[in-house]
Amino acid sequence: MAAEPRPEPTRTPGNSRWHSDLWLVLGAALACYVISVAFELNESLIGSLSHYERWQLDELPLTGMVFAFGLAWYALRRRRETESALRLRERAEAHASELLTHNRELAQQLIAVQESERLSLARELHDELGQRCSAILIETACLRRCAADDRAALLGAAARTDMAAQSLYQLVGGMLRRLRPANLDALGLVAALQELCESWEERSGVACVFHFDPMDEALPERINIAVYRVAQEALTNVARHAHANQVRLFLTRDASLGLGLTIADDGRGMDPARATRGLGLLGAAERAAALGGELHVDSAPGMGLRLSLRVPLPAAVPAVDDAARAKERAA
Repeated sequence: MAAEPRPEPTRTPGNSRWHSDLWLVLGAALACYVISVAFELNESLIGSLSHYERWQLDELPLTGMVFAFGLAWYALRRRRETESALRLRERAEAHASELLTHNRELAQQLIAVQESERLSLARELHDELGQRCSAILIETACLRRCAADDRAALLGAAARTDMAAQSLYQLVGGMLRRLRPANLDALGLVAALQELCESWEERSGVACVFHFDPMDEALPERINIAVYRVAQEALTNVARHAHANQVRLFLTRDASLGLGLTIADDGRGMDPARATRGLGLLGAAERAAALGGELHVDSAPGMGLRLSLRVPLPAAVPAVDDAARAKERAA
């Protein structure tokens, strides 16, 4: 793989001004020489200073010339030191940029590993606990059919077992949806966010309205997961802290601006200057940074909170048939 070309150092105003300053000094020196030759200034100066021989003032021109050369040498040394310091600073900035890029890549890999582990855990829960819950339901149905002696007690025990199995099945289903939403794999981002809003509204009792732009093309999995997790974390924070009456989600897609997600509530808000971000928002910011995007929080006391996520889209995202994608996930 060919190495990327190193960016050229930025030209500061001082890098181009010193040439003109040098020519200005040389021009002034040449003009002084021409004027001195024309008016014999040196002879006049020596003649004037000869009256002050006891003060040795006639040595001033040579001393001034040495002092001028000394200033030139001093300026040259300081210039070289400044250039060396600038080169070191540019190298430090380049190294810091490389470290930041590397950290973002590591964060993205960590998120991918977490999502892979969640997917594996979701499949295991589905295969193990789901099958056992189904077996309990089958057994309780068999108990009802086979009840002969003490039918009432047997039916009561079977009913309690049935309720316990259904409760366990619902619990496992909720865990599966939190770990890996099925709609995200089967139907895409819009359907998953719609289901998230509906289930969150049912649990919290707060109205949740979802607005979205048509998504004609499929999005990469990493973008789908990041947007869904940010929405999930934002709704969780609203339920815990906002005391809101309504939440609105806006999912937009623009060719130049990329994919945008906005979560706005009418809760009590906060002062961003004094508030500290929890681990949830920090994780959401890391997800956005790993994709080259940005996460902004706008709020004021009593004015609600608005969380905005902007993620750049790839140059070309091939369309994928939903049925084919679901089949691939199932395989």
